[in-house]
Amino acid sequence: MTKQLNQSPYHGVFFDLDGTLADTAPDLVAATNKLLVARNLAPKPYEFLRPYASAGARGLLEGAFGITPEHSDFIALRDEFFSNYEKALLVESKLFDDMANLLDCMDQAKLPWGIVTNKSQRFTKPLIELMGLHTRSISTVSGDTTPHSKPHPEPILHAARAANINPTKSLYVGDDIRDVIAGKTAGMQTVAAAYGYCGCKEPPEAWGADFVIHAPLELLQIIFPNRE
Repeated sequence: MTKQLNQSPYHGVFFDLDGTLADTAPDLVAATNKLLVARNLAPKPYEFLRPYASAGARGLLEGAFGITPEHSDFIALRDEFFSNYEKALLVESKLFDDMANLLDCMDQAKLPWGIVTNKSQRFTKPLIELMGLHTRSISTVSGDTTPHSKPHPEPILHAARAANINPTKSLYVGDDIRDVIAGKTAGMQTVAAAYGYCGCKEPPEAWGADFVIHAPLELLQIIFPNRE
């Protein structure tokens, strides 16, 4: 980046993981399609299943099999999906384009950033270690770190407390309406990542976020509004 970064009005930035920080849908969809193939069913097109990745296993199983957690087969399918995914966490998954540049800019400016995801620690910890993010994230909160998951605000508040950052001076960035609800309830300003999976019916512009971005680097103008 050629522009000089000024001091940010924010004390910290927290990101959702899947569909916001990293493009993990290719490996999530592959784990889902293995379930279908194992049952002699045709795999679903990637573009069809991609939006369902926003809701993790629950969403992907709904997209692939048309079932909800109340279905008698859900638990067995979910556990098999978890097994498939755990064996291939980082085959095609990667940071979104320019996300590495964004994180580098924040590190350069000494602006702390962290991760708050509904993904369970079983997958979050090895994934961010493989991606080299575990030593850079000031606090990482998984879906099972606290008794609650988003849209409850507690995971985001827990991350802010762990980082010793005032949530009212922070941003939360996510690609699902649950992220916006959780962030706003936690007292943070929120950013809807319209480049992500955005699996809910309402478009990102309708989520009530303070900002909407269509590419990761657009966040720079928000966190460093007076860049030189």
